[in-house]
Amino acid sequence: MGKVLIVYATRSEETTGIANLIAEGVRIAGHEADVKKSVEIRDEEDLKGYDGYMFGSATYHGEMITGMKQLLFIAERADLEGKPGGAFGAYGWSGEAAGRIFDTMEHIYNMKMVSSGPLMLKASWVQGGLQAAQQYGKDLAAML
Repeated sequence: MGKVLIVYATRSEETTGIANLIAEGVRIAGHEADVKKSVEIRDEEDLKGYDGYMFGSATYHGEMITGMKQLLFIAERADLEGKPGGAFGAYGWSGEAAGRIFDTMEHIYNMKMVSSGPLMLKASWVQGGLQAAQQYGKDLAAML
């Protein structure tokens, strides 16, 4: 059984819902999932001991939340190369955060990313969001 860390940054808690649904998908697939806010990760040691990673942030004024930017700097020192990964985010208008996180994980950390790309949802409860988020968790779990 593998273990996945899901870390997110949010302003309105919608990204929290998406993170929890992704965790459900990981668990349905038979693996463990820990869900944490970005502020709970203080250094690279907090990222160790996991087989896969999901990072997510809401998009706010075209950018990811500051807490996620800080997490990405920490993660750069965590030796995540070759680990399975995915990125997700909630958005109101544009949704750039999930793509930027995904690209950082793939090209800077050299992680093996979920083939479907980043998961971008307006909300977990809109237009099949519940199923999409759970499936994204299952997709990462299949890579473990």
